[in-house]
Amino acid sequence: MKTENAACAAPTAALRRARWATTACFALNGFVMGMWIVHIPPVERRTGIGHDLLGWLLLLLGAGAFAGMRLAGPLTDRFGARRTVPAGAALCSAAVLLPALATGAPALGGALLLLGFGNGCLDVAMNTHAVRVERGYGRPVMSAFHAVFSIGGALAALVGALALGAGRPAAATLGATAFGGLLLALLLTPALLPREHPAAPAPPEASPARRRAAPGIGMLAALAFLLMLCEGVANDWSALHLRDSFGAPPATAALAYGAFATAMTAGRLLADRIAARTGPVAVLRHGAALAGAGLALAVAAPAVPVALAGWTLFGAGLSGCVPQLFSAAGHADPDAAGANVSRVAGLGYLGMLAGPAVIGPLTRLVPLGAALLLPVACCAFAALAAPALRPAPAPAEPARTGVSSPRRGPVAGR
Repeated sequence: MKTENAACAAPTAALRRARWATTACFALNGFVMGMWIVHIPPVERRTGIGHDLLGWLLLLLGAGAFAGMRLAGPLTDRFGARRTVPAGAALCSAAVLLPALATGAPALGGALLLLGFGNGCLDVAMNTHAVRVERGYGRPVMSAFHAVFSIGGALAALVGALALGAGRPAAATLGATAFGGLLLALLLTPALLPREHPAAPAPPEASPARRRAAPGIGMLAALAFLLMLCEGVANDWSALHLRDSFGAPPATAALAYGAFATAMTAGRLLADRIAARTGPVAVLRHGAALAGAGLALAVAAPAVPVALAGWTLFGAGLSGCVPQLFSAAGHADPDAAGANVSRVAGLGYLGMLAGPAVIGPLTRLVPLGAALLLPVACCAFAALAAPALRPAPAPAEPARTGVSSPRRGPVAGR
C-alpha cells in the first residue's frame, strides 16, 4: 500500500504530460462547441432559415455525435488514443468552420452532421484516454477534466461575444478557431499515452469474468441517460422556470442557468478529492440526492432567491455524477474501455437531447413546475442505483510467484 501511495503521489513525467494533454483536449472540445453555440444566430441569418427548421437541423448535430461516439470507442480500443484523440480533435476543429460557410439548409445540415460526428469522436476518445491517465495516477481525476470542458465553453462565450461585438464575420472567428484546434491537435499528440501492450496474455479465466461484467455497462449507460437528461433540462428550462413561475425579467431569469453552470463547474473541480475520500458510489448517491432536493426546492420556492438556491444545489449535486459513470465504464475492462465509454457516453448524450424535448410536451398537460418533477424522479432513481458503480468481484486466481498485480483504477467502493 505504501508503494502504491508513493507512486500515486509522484507520477512519472510522461504521465504528467499525458494529463496536461488530456486537459487541453477537454478545454478544446468545450471551446470549439461553445464557439459554435455563440455563432448560431449569425449562421441562422446567413442561411435564411427560421427557428423551426433550425431546430430540426440541430437534430443532425446530435445524430452525428451519436454515430461518432459509437465508432470512436472500438477504434480507440484497436488503435489507441494517441491516434484517435488527435484525429477527433482535428475533425471537430475543422468542422466548426463549415456552418459559417453554409448558404442554405442542406449545406448547414451536412455541416452540422460532420461537426457532431467530430465532436462525438473526440468526446469518446478523450474520455477513454482520461481513464488511462486516471488509472496511472491511481486516484480520481476524471471530474477535473469535465470541469475544464465547462471552462472552455465559458471562455468561448466570452471570446465569441467580443468577436461579435467587434463585428467580426462568423467565418473569420470560426476559421481562427479551426486553425487553432488543428494546431493544438498536432502539438499534443506526442504527450498522449501510447497504446497498452500487455507484457503477458491475461489468464484464461479473466475473459469470462470481463464478459460477465458487461451487463453492468448497461446500467451505467441508463444512469448516464437519466442524469444527462437532467443537465439538458437545466440548460433549456432553468431560465424559463424563473420567468414563468415568478414573472422574472430576462436578465434575472438568466441567473438560474448561470447559478446552475457555475455550481456545476465548481463542483467538478472538487469532486475528485471527494471521490478519493468517500468513493464514487457515495459521490453518485449523495450527489444525485442533493440534485433532486435542489430542483424540488426550486420548484416549490416561494421567491426568486430561493429558486436560485435550488438551481445552484441542482448543479452542485449533478457535477460529480456523470464523470463517475464514465470512469467506472472505462475501468470495467481496460481492453474494451473505448467501447464501454462509447456506450455510456452515447446513451448519455441522447438523454441530454431528450430532456428538453420531453419537458416541452409535458407542459401542455401540467405546469412547468410540475413537469420539472420528472428530473427530480431521475435523480432519486440514480441515488438508489448508485451501487451499480461497484465493480464486479474479481474471480479468485491461483497464486503465481514472481508476478506483481497490475495497478487498478480508483477504488469504487463505499
